[in-house]
Amino acid sequence: DFGVKAQSLKPQFPSMTFPNHYSIITGLYPANHGIIANHFKNPIDDTYFSIKAPSVKDAIWYRGEAFWETARRNGIITASYFWPGSEMNLEYRRPNYFEEYEHNRPYDERVKGVLNWLKLPDSLRPRFITLYFDETDSKGHRYGVDSDSLFAGIQKVDKYIKMLDSGLIQLGLKDKINLIIVSDHGMTNLSPDKMIWINKILDNDSNYVEFNNLSSLGFLYIKDKSKINTIYEKLKNKEKNYKVYLKNNLPQRFHYNHPFIGDIIIIPDISYSLHDKNALDNSYKATHGYDNEEIDMQGIFIARGPKFKSGYKVTSLNNIDIYPLLCKIFDIDYTSKIDGDLQRIIHILKE
Repeated sequence: DFGVKAQSLKPQFPSMTFPNHYSIITGLYPANHGIIANHFKNPIDDTYFSIKAPSVKDAIWYRGEAFWETARRNGIITASYFWPGSEMNLEYRRPNYFEEYEHNRPYDERVKGVLNWLKLPDSLRPRFITLYFDETDSKGHRYGVDSDSLFAGIQKVDKYIKMLDSGLIQLGLKDKINLIIVSDHGMTNLSPDKMIWINKILDNDSNYVEFNNLSSLGFLYIKDKSKINTIYEKLKNKEKNYKVYLKNNLPQRFHYNHPFIGDIIIIPDISYSLHDKNALDNSYKATHGYDNEEIDMQGIFIARGPKFKSGYKVTSLNNIDIYPLLCKIFDIDYTSKIDGDLQRIIHILKE
């Protein structure tokens, strides 16, 4: 009974978990909100960002303003039962209520937590809430996109969305709440015979390279900057099933001009994976993080509620446009410059 369904939701490049969650909630490209990958380093001071604590909580990495920050400035109470950026170590940049991420937290506990927030008195009840399930991402990585385990994972998530829906009905809120369901990216199968061994291509020049974030996107930080062009040319001459770029020559459509990306960036063709001698992510059966133009990398958008049209199907939407959509739904303004555009998505709302 959902009102709006998009053919696909286009993530921003790279189509990785953390950057895209944060793009959804800020309306910014990763280069502008600062979270450019799941793991990366600041080459200026050699500090590292990771999706694990403690760095994931350090506000210094987050340049964007999340919707819960915008909402709080407008007097709207917010809550997050898991969402990237919601655990920041600055109180005023967090939702009013939040839970520290626990990967194995039971899903029924998460749903009950959201419903308990909605049972609070009006003066304390949040009006904006995020909720995250990792099931399909985890099962896709481990077993592949065509696996029975992934199909079971989809059914599991459906079960808990139904639990949430039943709770809204019991609270008399179903017809009063705007519910949006999104995924941050798609997934594609990998193959053992499609591994690209960067260390073998570079041979002895590997000693000058710090590999970072390999698999579906490679950052190469070159320790001796005088070697950048030599290493780039070696990779370019062997370019097969991947594309290699110097930092300043990435295609503009990626919107990825950030000082912390590698000196050289390698983007494999879809279903191919990048590795060095450590064979990072070698156990994955499927992954994401490829070019966001690939349909396999695009996700879902489904919405229902009093603000949305009914029985309305659209083609592809952009995940950076969800932030201005939320601002429109709550009738609030955003003060900082964003990359999202309300005019690309406003047609899904009732007039």
